[in-house]
Amino acid sequence: MAQDHDHHHDGCSGSGHGPAHQRGAAHDHRHHQGSAPGHGHGDGHTHMDFAQMLPMLVQEAELFTPAYVQAAEWLRGRRPDPGLIVDAGSGPGVISGLLAEKFPGARVVAVDSAEPLLAEARARAGRLGFADRFSTIEAELSEGVGDLEYPADLLWASRSLHHVGDQRAALTGFARSLAPGGTLALLEGGLPTRFLPRDTGIGRPGLEARIDAVHDEWFTRMRTELPGSVAETEDWPALLTAVGLRHTATRTFLLDLPAPVSDEARSFVVTALTRRREGLAEALDAEDLATLDRLLDPDDKASVHHRPDVFVLTAMTVYVGVKPE
Repeated sequence: MAQDHDHHHDGCSGSGHGPAHQRGAAHDHRHHQGSAPGHGHGDGHTHMDFAQMLPMLVQEAELFTPAYVQAAEWLRGRRPDPGLIVDAGSGPGVISGLLAEKFPGARVVAVDSAEPLLAEARARAGRLGFADRFSTIEAELSEGVGDLEYPADLLWASRSLHHVGDQRAALTGFARSLAPGGTLALLEGGLPTRFLPRDTGIGRPGLEARIDAVHDEWFTRMRTELPGSVAETEDWPALLTAVGLRHTATRTFLLDLPAPVSDEARSFVVTALTRRREGLAEALDAEDLATLDRLLDPDDKASVHHRPDVFVLTAMTVYVGVKPE
């Protein structure tokens, strides 16, 4: 599940997305705007092909790495020497690699429902030199994280849970996979990503807020259309407690890439806004669509390809639960 980072909901970003569409069982991250709909979803469908999203998932996770580094270092302070780490909804394995780097004594298992993303994760592990302590499991997160050799000491799930219809049941499976004293780090929620000032000088001010409102409606529809969908209040500490874990901490990590941005960040902004334009077009009004078209036109000096005020700003929240010993 790739991790969408799209947005406060989906934001699926990160390591991944989620099952079944989950971008890979995971991420993300989305978020990238969470699990924002993308190419081919202009007709209102909410199915997500995370394997098709591979380039964007990698692009986003690599750009968002500073925030993930902060989260991993914070988790290392709470759980210094895990023997087995599971990345549930790993997507293409960018965060799996980061976890392998930050926890050099751990084995890392990436779990996702999309084999093409797991293949990319294995290739990445080979390039980065930790293939000897890395493996993958193809599984739907709705059914747990598959067959582990032994229980996990740290289970990371970044914007993948919201791609599972019954989130409580999936969390129950996560908790079952933990060793006594093991830690679940759940990245969900946070804040929508922002790329532009409220008033860009073209169109009506507040474009991104209106896109967020449309995306939230899409996200709600996406959730209700998932197999076995169960409505759940997004009180993550309460859900962790409900599945038998002790909620021990919540922390939000900021990604702040101020203007002027790097070429990599600008490219991501183009990708993310293009995805929103393609996926949410039917729900945006004509003026906002025209503004988006100008923002995405490489020949327009007011576009994000050229304008100096483009930035990337978002916040990702991690909830920690510990399994009683």
